[in-house]
Amino acid sequence: MSTQMAGTHSNSQMIKIRTTLVTIVMVLLAIISLLPIYILVVNATRTSVDITGKGISFIPGLNLFNNIGTLMDWSATNKIQYDAFIGYRNSAIIAFSTTILTVLFSGMTAYGLVVYDFKLKNIAYTIILAVMMIPVQVTSVGFYQFMSKLGLTDSYLPLIVPAVAAPAVVFFMRQYMKSSFPLEIVEAARIDGCGEYRTFFTIGIPMMKPAFAVQAIFAFVANWNNYYTPSMILISRNKEQLTLPMMVNTIISNDKLNDYGANYAAIMLSIIPVVIVYFIFSKFIVEGVALGGVKE
Repeated sequence: MSTQMAGTHSNSQMIKIRTTLVTIVMVLLAIISLLPIYILVVNATRTSVDITGKGISFIPGLNLFNNIGTLMDWSATNKIQYDAFIGYRNSAIIAFSTTILTVLFSGMTAYGLVVYDFKLKNIAYTIILAVMMIPVQVTSVGFYQFMSKLGLTDSYLPLIVPAVAAPAVVFFMRQYMKSSFPLEIVEAARIDGCGEYRTFFTIGIPMMKPAFAVQAIFAFVANWNNYYTPSMILISRNKEQLTLPMMVNTIISNDKLNDYGANYAAIMLSIIPVVIVYFIFSKFIVEGVALGGVKE
């Protein structure tokens, strides 16, 4: 009896040690992830002299509104192509549109690959995986030339419509459905006379809500922060068309405007929508990643 109690006590001690180590590691990872963002926010509240002269500080300053005012003055005098409200509008149009198209059509594709049986099913999935391996930069030249021939440069269509094809999202949603989507409920819906589209929208989407939420966050963040593709398509650099990352780049890349406080303020303003969207949907991340990561 004493041996069993000693063994139980030893196992309990080991569990506590492992839990403590995991907690420490998680706290360290959280600090590493959040520290750059915190320093960014702090620098947005400091003057350029303080940033260059005093170095890193963890104490916020009192110059945030002055830095934002500097940005507005630069915009009013046309020193830079920057207008936060126009940038928010343009980036929101692209980010929300691409997010909706990405999760909707990727969910439909994954649903088709899991629910339906057809001869080219495995080949189609293999092609999707193959496309996922191709970097965007490899196809960018051909994509730009194609859009140029169609006369779609300086348009948001090339930035929104291609979001229909998102191989990585299809892969994730398929894995999620393979692990947690009961096919019997689809058969029951068919027996009750429910159409295929109605089954997907009324049964499939609610059951895939965690996967949709997780991929919506990733798609929104990726498209909101996307600088490469818009800078390639929006060639006229008209302020009314520029996205917020492009506007921020015009500030950072301008050597004549040597105000680091205003630079950090512009970057901070650009990440606010990303933080808001993350906090709204963050409760689905753990559940969605855990269920979607289960192997077949």
